[in-house]
Amino acid sequence: MNPASTLSAATPSSRADSSRADSSRADSASNTSASNTSARAQPPAPPVRTVAYVMSRFPKLTETFVLFEILAVEKQKVAVEVYPLLGKAVSGQEVAGAGLWRKWREHRRAPARPALMHEEARPYVARAHYHGFLSTAIVWANMLSMLRHPRRYFGALAGLIRGTWGNRNYLFGGLAAFPKTVFFARQMQRDGVQHVHAHFANHPAAAAYVIHRLTGIPYSFTAHGSDLHRHQHMLGTKVRGAAFVVTISEYNRRVILEHCDPADAEKVRVLHCGVDLHHFSPAERRRESNEPLQIVCVGTLHEVKGQAYLLRAVAGLRLRGLACRLDLIGDGADRDMLERLAAELGLVDCVRFLGVQSRASLLQRLRAADVLVAPSVPSSDGRREGIPVVLMEGMACGLAVVASRLSGIPELINSDRVGCLCEPKDVDALTETLQRLAADDALRLRLGTAARQRIETAFSVDANAAKLIDMFHDAAGIPSAEPSPATLNGDPD
Repeated sequence: MNPASTLSAATPSSRADSSRADSSRADSASNTSASNTSARAQPPAPPVRTVAYVMSRFPKLTETFVLFEILAVEKQKVAVEVYPLLGKAVSGQEVAGAGLWRKWREHRRAPARPALMHEEARPYVARAHYHGFLSTAIVWANMLSMLRHPRRYFGALAGLIRGTWGNRNYLFGGLAAFPKTVFFARQMQRDGVQHVHAHFANHPAAAAYVIHRLTGIPYSFTAHGSDLHRHQHMLGTKVRGAAFVVTISEYNRRVILEHCDPADAEKVRVLHCGVDLHHFSPAERRRESNEPLQIVCVGTLHEVKGQAYLLRAVAGLRLRGLACRLDLIGDGADRDMLERLAAELGLVDCVRFLGVQSRASLLQRLRAADVLVAPSVPSSDGRREGIPVVLMEGMACGLAVVASRLSGIPELINSDRVGCLCEPKDVDALTETLQRLAADDALRLRLGTAARQRIETAFSVDANAAKLIDMFHDAAGIPSAEPSPATLNGDPD
C-alpha cells in the first residue's frame, strides 16, 4: 500500500484547517485501496500539505539556508513542522562540524547564553518540537511502539545499528537520538505529516529513515558538505529508503552515487540552495581611487573556511603597497588563533573581527564591500565545503567574488565572467587576484553584474523551493523501496 495513502487514512491532522471533508476523502482513499489489489488501481494521493523538517539544531546562524528554505516552502502553501534533534534554540556559538554527542555537550554548557537568531526564525522557534533525549513521554512512546509493532520497532533499530556500525559518532549519536525519533514519529502521525525532509545526510537523515520504517511516511534528505564527505556510513541505506535525495551540487551527486546502489541513481537529484533575490540586491557604490580595497569574508572561524590563507594574502597585498581592509564576519573555535596570526602579520590596523551578525547587518556589510572572498580548503579531518551560500548572497548583491576551486563551487562560479577561482591554499594566486581586482574598477563592476544574473538564473530560493515541493508531491504517489509498514488504521494513540 502507498505509505502516503495509508497515513491519510490512519492519522487525522491536528491542524485547525483540517476538515471533515479531508477525513472523508481519506476514508474513501483507504476503502478504494482495500478494494483494489493493483497499485495502479489506487486513486492519486492528495497533494502534500504538511511537511516535517528534521535537522540537528534549529535555528543556527551558519545554516540560514535551512530557515529560508522553510520560509519559501511555507510561502507556497505547504505547512512546515520543525523537529530539531537537539532540544533547545542554540546560542550561535556552535561547535563547527561536531558530532551529535559534542553538540549535545555544547548545549549542556550553554543554558545561560541568550539564543542568537534571525528575526524570521522566532515564530518557528516558538512552535518547534523541542524535546530532551529522554522524558516520560518519550519512554511511553517507545513502550507503545515496541508492544504494538515490535517488528517495525526492532527492525528500525537493527537497521540503524547495522548501518552505523564502525563509526562511533554515527552509532552512538544514532542510538542516543533513537528514542526521541520514535516519539517524533508518533507526533508526526498526529500532526498529519505527509512527508519528512531532513537537512544533512548524517544524523537527521538517519532519523528520517527511522521515522519512515516506523510509520511509512515517505522521506527525503538534502546532502550539503562535510555531512557527506567525512563519512559515508549508512549512506546507501538512507538513499535506498528515501523517496528522493537532494544534493546541492553535481559534485556531491557523484559522491553519493559511489556509495549507493546503481538502481537508486535516479533518486539523487541536484537542487541548489538559493537566496532571496529581493533581500540580497545590489546597491550603488563607487570606490574612490584613494580608498582602501574593502574585502569581506563571511563564515565560521574554522580551518575549513580558510581564513588563515586570506590573512596571508592581505599581508601580501600590504607588502605590494596596496591599501586594503578586511572584515571577518563570524565566530568559532579558531578566532584566537586567527587574531594572533593577524597580529603576527602586522594586520591589526586593517583587519576587523566582527563576530556573528544579523541578516540585516550582513546585507549592509556586503553592500559596503568591494570584494567577497571565500578561501575554502579541505580540512585536516576531511571536512570540505559544499557551495557556500554566502557566495550566492554576495553575488546577488552584485559583488565581485573570489573563491576556491573546490567541491561544488565551480558549479556556481562557472566561468571567469562571473567570478574568480583560485586553487585552495594558494596564497600567491589569491594575492594576485585581489591585486588585479583592486586595480580595475570596471572589471569588478562587470563581474558583479554577471554574478547577479547568474544567481537570478539558477539560485533563487523561491524557484528552488517550488521545485522541492514538486518532489514532495511526486513522492506522495511513489511507493518506497523499503518495505512499507502495514496500515496504521485502528492503531490507537
